[in-house]
Amino acid sequence: MDLDAFQALHEERWLRLKALSKRSRLSGAEADELARLYQTTASDLARVRSSAPDPALVSRLSVLLASARATLAGARPPIHREVARFLVLSMPAALYRLRWWTVAVMATFFVVSVATGLHYATHPDLMSSLGTFDERQQYAEEAFASYYSENPSTSFFAQVWTNNAWVAAMSVAGGFTGIFTVYVQFQNAVGVGTAGAIMNEFGYLREFFQLITPHGLLELTAVWVAGAAGLKIFWTMLVPGPRTRTRALAEEGRAMFGVVLGLVMVLLVSGLVEGYVTGSSLPWGVKIAIGITVLAGFWTLVLTLGRRAAAMGETGDVSADLREDVAPVSA
Repeated sequence: MDLDAFQALHEERWLRLKALSKRSRLSGAEADELARLYQTTASDLARVRSSAPDPALVSRLSVLLASARATLAGARPPIHREVARFLVLSMPAALYRLRWWTVAVMATFFVVSVATGLHYATHPDLMSSLGTFDERQQYAEEAFASYYSENPSTSFFAQVWTNNAWVAAMSVAGGFTGIFTVYVQFQNAVGVGTAGAIMNEFGYLREFFQLITPHGLLELTAVWVAGAAGLKIFWTMLVPGPRTRTRALAEEGRAMFGVVLGLVMVLLVSGLVEGYVTGSSLPWGVKIAIGITVLAGFWTLVLTLGRRAAAMGETGDVSADLREDVAPVSA
């Protein structure tokens, strides 16, 4: 057998088989074509092995057939494709769908935290419930600032990241009750308000905002997104729309789980800023600029990739081939 002539004769067919094998979805005609090409290429491999067993060509055709076989058998795409799909489509789409819920949670958070701070600041008798005068003074003058610098950056970052990621996950999971999500958001807002009141009492309000702004812009945004996701799940339970309640919860639950994974990465960034920037010796202007930059990066991802993914029909749910079969419902 003339191997060069044999390869030249069948090269186009092999390349077509390779191209079809790489596709994540095939039409009916393409699936039939892939099956035919698989059979003819298997025959080609058998002829090569029996007549001119060239190791390079045998290896090439064997790899090609293995890839085609995986496609025909419905094997899952490589993990890097799944990760890329999550980062570029699923997660941005889910975050984009939550944008107005997030804004609502953020606005409510600001109202509660500011109202709490003003209430305590204008009622000095209430300040004693936050600690003795000496305890509050020590908190304002030493403890609040030292929190960001008393531990090594790496261990502090790890502690902050895991704690915040856990709180975010619980806030989303608590959406099935509704109450827990509201409780977490309320407690966080009150905590920020009372801390600001104590810092203001001793003239450290400027330092308060300087210390929480670099990491807090992104960290609080992640907390608000988690709250929005939890409330979205709760609302879906109450108002499933044209879908059955079980189907609606399944779809939104999977999408919100993607939000949790996304928030883990967002909180990783805010944790890095809190661990390595907030307590560093960098000028405050640089620290705040870094905080604004990472926040802008988050919203750019949501409003660009998320908008595009949503326009493509993505909701943050898993790909169609991984979902359960459902019966059609009326609109």
